[in-house]
Amino acid sequence: MMRHKMNQPGKSLGVVGLGGLGHMAVKFGKAFGLNVTVFSTSPSKKEEALSLLGADKFVISSDHDQMKALANTLDFIVDAASGDHSFDLYMSLLKSTGVLALVGYPSEIKLSPASLLLGMKTISGSAVGGPKETQEMLNFCAAKGIYPNMEVIPIQYANEALERLIKKDVKYRFVIDIENSLK
Repeated sequence: MMRHKMNQPGKSLGVVGLGGLGHMAVKFGKAFGLNVTVFSTSPSKKEEALSLLGADKFVISSDHDQMKALANTLDFIVDAASGDHSFDLYMSLLKSTGVLALVGYPSEIKLSPASLLLGMKTISGSAVGGPKETQEMLNFCAAKGIYPNMEVIPIQYANEALERLIKKDVKYRFVIDIENSLK
């Protein structure tokens, strides 16, 4: 977000996928003063996106009318979804100079060249910043009180946690408590 100057209040951010990375994108967006819209296939995530995380809007991504209403309105999209989905659909939501930043890991990316040719839209990717960027992010998190939502589990619960991950039944990360698990 910093690399693409998405730390300026008033800009619009879309977040695709409200999981481990997506919920942090919402928190960062709100801390930067952005107008944040969450996109999800799961209506059950609406209340937590709006109330718990403070998103401004929640959109069911399979609802074509909701999606069409947001055409050409977003400055930036953080795509944290790992499942396969339509990139053309999200590119259509970007303003003419908008950026879609891929941080999830779908099996493939398919899009029409027209998605890029209409304006100066960009697709970017990022796995992790370097040491300087990481330290700046940690300092920002400490100053703004930004922490991931997580469920701490004993190592003996690891198999059940994996089953819950497959069922998408985690809010938003599992963290294994190694110290207490070894006692």
